[in-house]
Amino acid sequence: MPSLPPTEQRNPDTLTIDQLGTFELLELINDQDATVPAAVRAALPQLAELVDTALAVLRAGRRIHYYGAGTSGRIALGDAVELGPTYGVGPETVIAHLAGGPGARGTAREDAEDHAPDEHPEDAPVGGDLVIGVTAGGRTPYVAAALREARSIGAATALLSGDPAAPLAPLADLHIALDTGPEVVTGSTRMKAGTAQKLALNAFSTALMVRSGRTWSNLMIAASARNAKLRERAVRTLVTACQVPPETAAEVLAACADETPTALVTLVTGATPAAARAALAAHHGHPWAAVRALNRQS
Repeated sequence: MPSLPPTEQRNPDTLTIDQLGTFELLELINDQDATVPAAVRAALPQLAELVDTALAVLRAGRRIHYYGAGTSGRIALGDAVELGPTYGVGPETVIAHLAGGPGARGTAREDAEDHAPDEHPEDAPVGGDLVIGVTAGGRTPYVAAALREARSIGAATALLSGDPAAPLAPLADLHIALDTGPEVVTGSTRMKAGTAQKLALNAFSTALMVRSGRTWSNLMIAASARNAKLRERAVRTLVTACQVPPETAAEVLAACADETPTALVTLVTGATPAAARAALAAHHGHPWAAVRALNRQS
């Protein structure tokens, strides 16, 4: 019988969990949860390498794909979906593939993890893309099939798992192991393993967006401004970033076709919207690089 991954082993610290009072039970769960950040921190060198790989992929005009089943797949899906409203990244840039398809988003489809991905051609990875498999146990067949296919077409591959000795690690160029150990309830990977996956994916995608120039300091500048509410938020961002009156910020934003990064570079440098837009395009959308380039020209 093959050895169990750490996430499926029995936790010796929680054997009496069903005999505890409510507060003691919650205290025990909290104590176990407190070990998760350290597991993520231990994997930061590999996570940093993944961010740099993903940055190169995006700059080459390619895409990032998450593949996961069950809890892992839904956590990956949530991370990808939130990049749109937060950073203006469309679903064509970071694509989440969930075993069982859209129907598995709200209803568990545990049988689906045993099958290879069945994808629409426009969603399937191509050479030069980055495929990231997300699996607590590091052995999900759905993820294995995705990684094998990715390798066969020349895509970069990574595995995010909860097992340092994950059987799928040889299929990945990079393995990010989040060693959270046995769960409070044996095999319930929506707990520590899931929390670690969420922390790691949030950190990965946030760092990737920052390195891609989608923030100015710690302000979001790439979110859509396509309705009144979002336009007001963009104006507030420009007021804070550029120290200008709201009226000026709104006027420049309108002149820049509601493109917040273009408006920001215009306000900071005094360049025309066209020049600001061209400088951003020439520097992979990074506002600081665009500002420095325009200031050198003046």
